[in-house]
Amino acid sequence: MVYIRQSQLPRLKEYKYSGVDHSLISRYILKPFYTKFVINCFPMWMAPNVITLSGFSFVVINFLTLLWYCPTLDQNCPPWVYGSWAIGLFLYQTFDAIDGTQARRTRQGGPLGELFDHGVDALNTVLEVLLFAAAMNLGQGWKTVATLFASLLTFYVQTWDEYHTHTLTLGLISGPVEGILTLCIVYAITASFGGGSFWQQSMLGSLGIEHHAFIPDILYDLAWNEWYMVYGGVVLVFSTVSSAINVTNELRKRGQSPAPALVQLLPFFGRWVVIIAYLYLQPVILKGHLIPFVMFVGLLHAYSVGQMIVAHMLKSEFPFENVITWPLIAGVFDSLGPWLQLHTGFGWPSALGNNVYQVAFVFLSLGLGIGVYGSFAMDVIITICDYLDIWCLTIKHPYCEIGESKKLY
Repeated sequence: MVYIRQSQLPRLKEYKYSGVDHSLISRYILKPFYTKFVINCFPMWMAPNVITLSGFSFVVINFLTLLWYCPTLDQNCPPWVYGSWAIGLFLYQTFDAIDGTQARRTRQGGPLGELFDHGVDALNTVLEVLLFAAAMNLGQGWKTVATLFASLLTFYVQTWDEYHTHTLTLGLISGPVEGILTLCIVYAITASFGGGSFWQQSMLGSLGIEHHAFIPDILYDLAWNEWYMVYGGVVLVFSTVSSAINVTNELRKRGQSPAPALVQLLPFFGRWVVIIAYLYLQPVILKGHLIPFVMFVGLLHAYSVGQMIVAHMLKSEFPFENVITWPLIAGVFDSLGPWLQLHTGFGWPSALGNNVYQVAFVFLSLGLGIGVYGSFAMDVIITICDYLDIWCLTIKHPYCEIGESKKLY
């Protein structure tokens, strides 16, 4: 499949990255740390995308330790495991932030860098959902699914915002800055207090607050991880509404109606109707094989976001279609027949059943997702590299600075 057509290639040279970061932590703490210390650890010959990929490797290592020590997402790991997750995620954030500085000082900035950076961020998001679920002992169930929904919606809406405003806007509180730092703190606390079971106790009770009559039992008994999900829900609503308002205002300034742009959010929610339906109809996947299914959903999301980024760079139409969704739709149709037979007397037999073949179907869908997303990434990277005469992981045309002083921003 061709993702970038010949007629669209000249627009790659017109592309200019634009980003605004309103985070106070980023402005006064992280950026000075990056530009005065961290950037000096990377040689001028190192390509920015290598830095991005190296940072992601820390998260992959963290994920492998999860598969070894906590494959069910509800077991306590050795304290050093949680500590390594905190360190790995902080290193990922640092490398992810410094790749842009490296691109500017080596004069290697361009559309490939943004595509590479966003693609890695999309993959990191789904892995961090699983790591967070394990740290909080959420287990394989609806709490982990809700965490996945919130994380992917935030990323999707932020990319949709950038598609329309042509600027990546990070607010006073954002996922790439405060969100990641919060996760690092969660992992560090989990390591210090003996494991994920710490987060399952009542927050108010563990803080020494007495159970007064005016405090409802349901409120007093809420565990730390449940309070965190409430907090996450509030942040999700705030960030989603903020992006919607931002896009609406921008389009109205151009004299355009915001309605078509808002309609573009429907595919995300439509896919999630299918995701929830499938997990409801197949509790064997929800309760026993959630990790491969979450990875499949993550690839589905990464493919949608990747297409959106390419459309943003090429100034082309918004991508609604996602071929990775079709196996999931087929799975829901197959599982719906027995459910309808049970509840209405009308239906059809399932070809996959609800045991080993259903599990095999999830792994096959995961394989399809890897193939589709991998082919998309390779096709777009090779096309951009060929047209712009650059290499992806090495610097083909080094920048030679003669008698010129640099200033990093």
